[in-house]
Amino acid sequence: MEKRPVVLVVEDHVVNRMVVKAMLDKLGWHPVMAENGQQALELLASWQGKPPALVLMDCQMPVMDGFEATRAIRAREAEQGLPHMPVVALTANAFAEDSAQCFAAGMDDFLSKPLALDALQACLKKHAP
Repeated sequence: MEKRPVVLVVEDHVVNRMVVKAMLDKLGWHPVMAENGQQALELLASWQGKPPALVLMDCQMPVMDGFEATRAIRAREAEQGLPHMPVVALTANAFAEDSAQCFAAGMDDFLSKPLALDALQACLKKHAP
């Protein structure tokens, strides 16, 4: 059985999840889905085996937004001595102040919605070679 690298996709909008899943499948990645930041943290806490190569994190979600979830991921890495996991924001807002908020929360990069396949591919190559 082929082992494709895993990407954790954290996105509350079902259509956006379907689009990202289709793109990742096309690029040869294995998407694992979470609907909000809290669900993503629960998935990561119970993860068995090799952790995801990358997290694609929506910024605006109910229950727990992407900024809070990313801060929690970074705190967990520091507390448990875990390796840095790339977190890439998925945002409809690509303005300078929005990117600054992403980086301040501990995100490594951001992709604008609507997501383009070539931009996703370049991001995966950059952060999870």
